Amino acid sequence: MKRIDLRSDTVTKPTEGMLEAMMKAVVGDDVIDIDPTTRALEDQLAKEFGFDRGLFCPSGTMANQIALMLHTRPGDEIICDALSHIYWYEGGGPAANAGVSLRLLPGERGCLTADLVANAINPENEHAARTALISLENTANKAGGTCYDLDDIKAIRILANKQKLPVHLDGARLFNALIAKGQKPQQYKGLFDTMSICLSKGLGCPVGSVLLVNNAQYNEGRRIRKRLGGGMRQSGFLAAAGLYALNNNIERLQEDHQRAEALANILTECDWVKQVIKPQTNIVIFYPYGEPDNIIKLLNDAGIDIIAMGGGALRLVTHMHISDEDVDNCRRIFSKLAV
Repeated sequence: MKRIDLRSDTVTKPTEGMLEAMMKAVVGDDVIDIDPTTRALEDQLAKEFGFDRGLFCPSGTMANQIALMLHTRPGDEIICDALSHIYWYEGGGPAANAGVSLRLLPGERGCLTADLVANAINPENEHAARTALISLENTANKAGGTCYDLDDIKAIRILANKQKLPVHLDGARLFNALIAKGQKPQQYKGLFDTMSICLSKGLGCPVGSVLLVNNAQYNEGRRIRKRLGGGMRQSGFLAAAGLYALNNNIERLQEDHQRAEALANILTECDWVKQVIKPQTNIVIFYPYGEPDNIIKLLNDAGIDIIAMGGGALRLVTHMHISDEDVDNCRRIFSKLAV
């Protein structure tokens, strides 16, 4: 039996079609002038979501950090959910790069509401940090791949407009949310001032995220990207993978969601599992009886790789390399696990 790698949807390898597209990419030097394939990727995503420009970055973390620096100055405060990726998984970047603090709010499974945000905006006086940005994450990774309803995003946007605050979206798995909610990219037009979209998760690319910006932010965004080491040369070879993914790998995300739901149902039947969080997309969070590290080792020995999420939680993530046969094998292994 092949190993079943459920650690993340970042473990995928390019398919033959994607590799062929990468090999045939027309490239230039994206630092000296432009790389045509990179520009095509940036322009396609910008057009779909209603932005002027895009910035192709090596990672979602870099894209998010550029956005934070575009919107803030040292000493400012950013409002985000307590489970946000920018807080948990970006190496202290908000403090180290932008010099800002984070106001962590207890949202509903990683998702904020306008009321929560309104109560967290600091007054304009010298004793408080200046509230400078609202940051949302869709889907919310640490919460189990949860998705925002458009009405909740719109309510936050209305509040932000009244308070003259920008809103950033960490769209690490945004296309998973679009598929799960039956949404279209065009519905996001005007809801955010910047958006990062990761290509190396559910979409199956080897590397890359795109930060969507408007014309007034573009040159400064490029400057910050360069300063962070993100000015790539023949980046079109990587961007070609992104273009291929946008044209071929979006609708199939529904298969990942269905397999995640199947795995969640299997886990609920296991006597070594205490609680399973019902998945909305391709991430399953569950809590076992016993030590999580022991569960990870037992599953690893049986040919299944998963990871811990802290607080006793374990995570598994479906992706394009997980098949129905893999799900069936998981059912067999889970049912026989002796904890």
